[in-house]
Amino acid sequence: MSETSQSPTPEIKPLFTKSYTNYVLAMLVVVYTFNFIDRQILAILAQAIKTDLGLSDTQIGALSGVAFGIFYATLGIPIARLADKYSRVNIISICLVVWSAMTALSGFAQNFWHLLFARIGVAIGEAGGSPPSHSLLADFFPSDKRASALGIYALGIPIGILFGNFAGGVINDLYGWRNAFLIVGIPGIALALVLKLTVKEPPRGHSDGKVATKKHIPFSEVVKTMWGYRSFRYISLGAATQAFVGYGAIAWLPAFLIRTHDMTTTQVGTALGLIIGFAGGLGTFLSGIICDRLGEKDVRWYMWVPAIGFIVAVPFSIAVYLLDNLWFALAMYVIPAFTINLYTGPTFGMTQSLAPLAMRAAASALLLFIINIIGLVFGPTMVGILSDLMQSQLQMTDVESLRYALFLCAFVYIISFFNYLSAAKYIKEDLITANGSTTT
Repeated sequence: MSETSQSPTPEIKPLFTKSYTNYVLAMLVVVYTFNFIDRQILAILAQAIKTDLGLSDTQIGALSGVAFGIFYATLGIPIARLADKYSRVNIISICLVVWSAMTALSGFAQNFWHLLFARIGVAIGEAGGSPPSHSLLADFFPSDKRASALGIYALGIPIGILFGNFAGGVINDLYGWRNAFLIVGIPGIALALVLKLTVKEPPRGHSDGKVATKKHIPFSEVVKTMWGYRSFRYISLGAATQAFVGYGAIAWLPAFLIRTHDMTTTQVGTALGLIIGFAGGLGTFLSGIICDRLGEKDVRWYMWVPAIGFIVAVPFSIAVYLLDNLWFALAMYVIPAFTINLYTGPTFGMTQSLAPLAMRAAASALLLFIINIIGLVFGPTMVGILSDLMQSQLQMTDVESLRYALFLCAFVYIISFFNYLSAAKYIKEDLITANGSTTT
């Protein structure tokens, strides 16, 4: 790691009141909620789009996976580099306008290629959402509150999935899938203006009582620094394999329930929205709080809590796909919806605590790149490919092929479990190294 000067200023008074920092956190949660509404709505509309445009499961999976994930993951890095140098508030605002406008444009698609172009546009915009937001929150909240703040920020995921499923399902049944894209996309443009006018840019290092003086760090140094922490390697691989299962599930569960249990999109959107919104939201909210409390006694709890969540999720996830009774299946889904989200706060909180000040947005982008290349690119796509293969090679119906594609992918949670156990072995040592670093 290269060295630069830093000015420790522990006596500095906070520039922002507690109520204002909480307002910023709430605003970023709303922005992240819109991020996931615009991302998730494709899943609830997938069956209607498949029927209307005559698409295959592989094509539907590509729209959620490869087409979206590659651009989302790769462009997050250059945008994060900008966020480490320029106004993070401006970058988030611009990106919010882009992804909202491209979501609305999705409603005009006439074929696969039109929809592919629009979803790529959504991915480009959303790539600039989380890395700058993580960096902002790290400057508003000190290290002992950071996992909790980032866990609350991550509530945008289950809340966004809740509203994306519910609104998408209802609007599709009433007005069709095209109007669903339009109605959920347009409000994000107004939200971008509110964000720009009300959220201030904090000094970098503010919450740590430090001043970052190094203005530009090559991304190769970011990779070298972060990958040099053995705990970060296991955290990123564990989170990525979790995302492989998680993104595959949320992309295909609506179609699975419609095909297997003859539910309407309104019924599916309501059921999944409530389960993921409340159970998933509770797990996300508690993830940082639990780990910040337990972490005061032993920092390894930041890794043990997610590991426990993943291994518990495996049998209940399998039951969701194998049970014929709809209500039992939905009841089983409550457990993994809660436990898999226990990774969010500690994962992003520890990444920010390991990263030097001048590369926090880039460190977040690196983590998200690994997560999304493995999880978002391959998760939904692999489910679609497996489903089509089982139909063509094993002569399964599209109901059974999708059931067993999701069933097989659920076992990947075991890999996540072992990665977080491995990260726990090194997190203490790596945090000591990070706190002693002079790279800012």
